[in-house]
Amino acid sequence: MTKGFAEFLQEAAPDIICLQETKMQREQADFVFPGYEEYWNSAERKGYSGTAVFTKVKPLAVTYGLGQEEHDKEGRVITLEFASFYLVTVYTPNSKDGLARLDYRMVWEDVFRAYLQELDAKKPVVVCGDLNVAAEEIDLKNPKTNRRNAGFTDEERAKFRELKAAGFTDSFRYLHPEEVKYSWWSYRFKAREKNAGWRIDYFVVSDRIADKLQSAEIHNEVFGSDHCPVSIELDV
Repeated sequence: MTKGFAEFLQEAAPDIICLQETKMQREQADFVFPGYEEYWNSAERKGYSGTAVFTKVKPLAVTYGLGQEEHDKEGRVITLEFASFYLVTVYTPNSKDGLARLDYRMVWEDVFRAYLQELDAKKPVVVCGDLNVAAEEIDLKNPKTNRRNAGFTDEERAKFRELKAAGFTDSFRYLHPEEVKYSWWSYRFKAREKNAGWRIDYFVVSDRIADKLQSAEIHNEVFGSDHCPVSIELDV
C-alpha cells in the first residue's frame, strides 16, 4: 500500500484482482477499496502465505482451501463461483532452499490438480496465481544454473505439464508463444535491474475457453514488489 498498489488498482480498474502472499489477517488492514467485494484466506501462522480476492461482481459462492485440513492451514486457495466460470486464486507452496519442501509440493500439486478437475467438470475454470514454477527454459533468465533449484526442478515442471494435460491452458504462452517476459525477480544481486527474472505467475484457463482470451499480459513496468502484476481479459 505504501508502494503504489492503490494507485495501480485505480488505474488498471480490473473487474477482479487476486493477491497472493498477503502475509496478514484481514483485521490488520487499514484500507478499503470502494466498489469491490473482498474475500481473504489467511494462514494460521501470522505473517505467512495467504491470499485475497477483490471483485466488482459479487460471486454466487465462495469457498476457502481445498477441503483437506493438511493443505488448508496456510491460506493458499480461494474459489469464487460466477455464473459461467469458477475463479481460483492460488499461492503454490515453494519447494524451499535445498528442496526441503519438494515432497510436500508434489503431494500438493496432485491434490490441487484433482480439485481443479472436479470444478472443470461443472463449468470452466480460471486459475490465477503464483505457481512457483518456471514451466520452460524460456521462462527464466538462467535455466542451466537453476536446473535443481526450487521452481525449476524436473519434478515441478512435470507437474505443470500434467496440469496442462488435464485440460488447462497457460494463457500467456497461448497468446505469446515465443515472448520472453518475467514476473518475478530476486531482491538479491540487482536481479530486476539486470532483468534476471522468472515467469512464475500465471493465468491458467480451461482449454475450452482459451479461445475466449482477449489478452494475457505481464506488466513488468509496475514496481512495488518482487513480483509484477499479470493480467488477462476474457470474454465470458
